[in-house]
Amino acid sequence: MLSRRESLVAFSGAIVAGAAAARPSKPRIKVGQIGVGHAHATKLGVYRTSPDYEVVGVVEPDAGLRKAAENLPAYKGLNWLTRDELLKTPGLQAVLVETRVRDLLDNAEACVNAGMHVHIDKPAGESLPQFRRILKTAVEKKLVVQMGYMYRYNPAVVLLREFLKNGWLGEVFEVHAVMSKVVGAAERKKLAEYKGGLMFELGCHVLDLVVGVLGPPKEVASFNRHSSPLDDGLLDNMLAVISYPKATATVKSTALEVDGGDRRHLVVCGTEGTFQIQPLDNPSAKITLAKPCGEYRKGTQEVKFPKYVRYVDDAADMAKVIRGEAAFGFPPRHDLAVQETLLRACGLPLDQ
Repeated sequence: MLSRRESLVAFSGAIVAGAAAARPSKPRIKVGQIGVGHAHATKLGVYRTSPDYEVVGVVEPDAGLRKAAENLPAYKGLNWLTRDELLKTPGLQAVLVETRVRDLLDNAEACVNAGMHVHIDKPAGESLPQFRRILKTAVEKKLVVQMGYMYRYNPAVVLLREFLKNGWLGEVFEVHAVMSKVVGAAERKKLAEYKGGLMFELGCHVLDLVVGVLGPPKEVASFNRHSSPLDDGLLDNMLAVISYPKATATVKSTALEVDGGDRRHLVVCGTEGTFQIQPLDNPSAKITLAKPCGEYRKGTQEVKFPKYVRYVDDAADMAKVIRGEAAFGFPPRHDLAVQETLLRACGLPLDQ
């Protein structure tokens, strides 16, 4: 588990250059994908257009999922393989694991056991012992395990890391995060299969950021409700209060908020300033400082960013790490801290 200082160093170290910057031609990294059942599985299209990667094929044993996916732009024209065929592909270095959540860890474990770097979409399953075992194997084999939390490389979050690294916000004492949307009845039934509810499915993205700022918590209190008139059992109105010796954080996630995407936000309050990102998906930062810091003046200012395209910088950073050009900013200790905190926030056991 990361101490707060270690967590902040790791969080700060994840600052990466934009993928749009020109890069010299290098041998491309052979990558494949297992699964098309995850909500973010079409990110494979990013890797197909990246100069860093050669996509060798995709795996999907479920005939229905494959039929629905094979003509989508992300998959069209690719080779469809079995998992064994993919893992035996000559020169394969990395695998994206994009299955349904219940199958993520079994497939990720097969990949690291076969010597592959892996990108695992979120969250990291429901078994903390299995996830810990996967990370241990990856460390022993010097492999990268990258989690698919979609705001890690968001430019506003990258700027926040710079502020924290420089100490410009002072001592952080308070963090707020909200990650909500309206989820339709059919999708709710699928999500209700997981006892962790909306925090497990959606709130995990911002909980990853909170742990990045403050490190592993001392205590996690969860206030989880089913608030919809639909009798599907989904925990759709969830709040976690996360305690630290000198700070508190709240993470809120619901399936009920009309136009919830516009209010998705992260607020970090320190003794020398406040940094607010809202909305997260089309980021804008409102920064208030007690004194001038670098190019930023005392008082309140707003920073705009170019339109953010998810996963482009994730893919570029992973390529740099695989090639040995950069250290990875999200070590296993961080991912374990995030997963343990998530399970606690969802009221799920840590020993299964």
